[in-house]
Amino acid sequence: MKKTQKKNSKQPETNSLNKKTLTSQILNIFTKSPQKELNYKQISSMLSINDSHNRDLVIKALDELVGIGNLKIVSKGKYKLKSKSSHIIGTVDLKKSGKAFLVSDELSEDVFIPFTKLRSALNGDKVKVCLFALRRGGKMEGEVVEILERANTRFVGVIEKSSTYAFLIPDNQKMPLDIFIPNNYLNNAKEGDKVVVDVVEWHRKGKNPTGKVVEILGRPGENEVEMHAILAEFGLPHKFPDAINKAAEKISDKITQYDLETREDFRSHTTFTIDPEDAKDFDDALSIEFLDENLYNIGIHIADVTNYIKENSELDNEAFSRATSVYLVDRVVPMLPERISNYLCSLRPNEDKLCFSVIFKMNDKAEVLDYRIVKTIINSDRRFTYEEAQKIIDTGEGDFAKEIQTFNNLAKILRKERFKKGAFNFEHSEVKFILGKNAVPTGVYFKEMTDSNHLIEEFMLLANRKAAEIYGKIKSPKPMVYRVHAEPNMEKLMNFSNFISRFGYTIDQKNKISLAKSINNIVKDVNGKAEQNIIENLAIRAMAKAVYTTKNIGHYGLAFDYYTHFTSPIRRYPDIMVHRLIFDYLRKNKPDTEELEQNCKHCSYQEQQASLAERASIKYKQVEFMQDKVGQVFDGIISGVTEWGFFVELKENACEGLVHIRTLTDDFYEFNAEEYCIVGSYTGKVFQLGNETKVKLVNVNLQKKQIDFELDYSEIVKEV
Repeated sequence: MKKTQKKNSKQPETNSLNKKTLTSQILNIFTKSPQKELNYKQISSMLSINDSHNRDLVIKALDELVGIGNLKIVSKGKYKLKSKSSHIIGTVDLKKSGKAFLVSDELSEDVFIPFTKLRSALNGDKVKVCLFALRRGGKMEGEVVEILERANTRFVGVIEKSSTYAFLIPDNQKMPLDIFIPNNYLNNAKEGDKVVVDVVEWHRKGKNPTGKVVEILGRPGENEVEMHAILAEFGLPHKFPDAINKAAEKISDKITQYDLETREDFRSHTTFTIDPEDAKDFDDALSIEFLDENLYNIGIHIADVTNYIKENSELDNEAFSRATSVYLVDRVVPMLPERISNYLCSLRPNEDKLCFSVIFKMNDKAEVLDYRIVKTIINSDRRFTYEEAQKIIDTGEGDFAKEIQTFNNLAKILRKERFKKGAFNFEHSEVKFILGKNAVPTGVYFKEMTDSNHLIEEFMLLANRKAAEIYGKIKSPKPMVYRVHAEPNMEKLMNFSNFISRFGYTIDQKNKISLAKSINNIVKDVNGKAEQNIIENLAIRAMAKAVYTTKNIGHYGLAFDYYTHFTSPIRRYPDIMVHRLIFDYLRKNKPDTEELEQNCKHCSYQEQQASLAERASIKYKQVEFMQDKVGQVFDGIISGVTEWGFFVELKENACEGLVHIRTLTDDFYEFNAEEYCIVGSYTGKVFQLGNETKVKLVNVNLQKKQIDFELDYSEIVKEV
């Protein structure tokens, strides 16, 4: 790794293209013109590449595409598309409007699929598509020829019943078909019930699939029913089977003599936890021992969940299936039963607890002089909330003030170093609801990060990084579960750059550090401004998604060469996997790398589903919060633009709704995708992403989680 960094320092990344993006763009050119024969100069010209360094990269990319069978050499220096590449594998992206596209790593642009050519493929399905004649404007079209993998076979919705049969009207707006349910498959469901249905038969040519009711959730509009429906929609459970709870209750809470003899004893060290006020599962604690004025022994102690959850047990299989705790607006759906998460493994004060710990020798410059990962036993002296710890940081007074101030000083140095090395700072306020009776939202507030949050964050990042390095950053690396984050998509980054230029912001793409520094400066500059959420969200969308894998490529966003998840085994299964790996290596055991990679993919998928469920619960509560405000006028900012209208996010509560294009009656408006705007044909009036506006709330549909606005014509939209 060090040699690679040295080489890169001689040859800056200033003019380097992203390899994956370049290869995709080249293949896209040939796919659009399957009969053309092109050389590297023609390709370079089409991509506006003029310098010799990047032309060399084009040649290498062409040869690589030949090597993997996408292109063929037809004469000296001339390349042509191989006919087999007219079939592309990818994922269906079905829009609310009914339009469908194929998203594929093989192409840099999406392929349009007419609804009649979907062949019953639905949103998220993995399919094989045959490419055919290009649409007007040079856009590719395709037809689904094979459905390789269904994303969903289970759907949630409301029953509409007739005398002889019934239909499920799906909640998911990206499901364009109702599901036919014969009476003998209703399972006692009644008209208007919200239910869960499994598809038992798929039909081609757009015919409704046939389904069977597997669970009756209750009546729509009830909070419990709706939260359970959201979980079911994303394939997430809402309770533990009785057998799992019984298995958890059988686990002994006794600390044995063997535990005392085989673990390092940290019970005499000053130790505490810092968590949210409403937290019950304290899975991390900090300890400190002052060796001298500028030298410390610091312990980051993580609950030893693997001591209680034995591999391949029924508890372990249940935890793996879930892979993560799910955080909805009004509840946490835990990965582990309450006895384990809130009692056995929760590092509660004044109780002996078993941990897996990273122990650092660190100086006052936050330099790690030495570290080790060991099994320990601890006893926490104090449980702090973030607010309590922040008060001590601000005043210098309170329990363990010296220890907390020391941790805070070290955390600030670690944080500064991260940003110096190119880490991104996508930190923004979190929207929280004040919930009243029956979990109905009565207010909204914004939660800001403080120094006490950053303190915990930096030391958890440090522990995660060192846990990844211990067997990854050695001469013969051992298989490890990494948390990786790829470089940003260059096309998305250019679109982001073009958009923010309208606000007077620019990004510096000379190299990774300059890019991160410029984006961090923009995030800082937009803080408190109308365009803050829009710019922050677009910046995040330009970045790749972090995933779990055994193939380390580093974490781009954090600027770490090695990174994993080690510090939250109560709520994340990958952390359990990492704990087991490290302990196995201590005992000279070897893992099955292929199985490990498959487990990583499962955990990444479950994490994504949990995130979607969380967002759906937020959207539901936003709509519920706005129900009694129809007719009111709000200040907002245009947060999204589509061909059917534009979305507006309200400044005072971050609730988002749609201004449909049909309600803009003063002109004929057209959608301009490249400029993120809707433009009036006669007046030239522009509704653009980032514009401030005033809107009136005209309709709220709780069932569809929809908020509808109309433009308040008494105000003029401010054009940026």
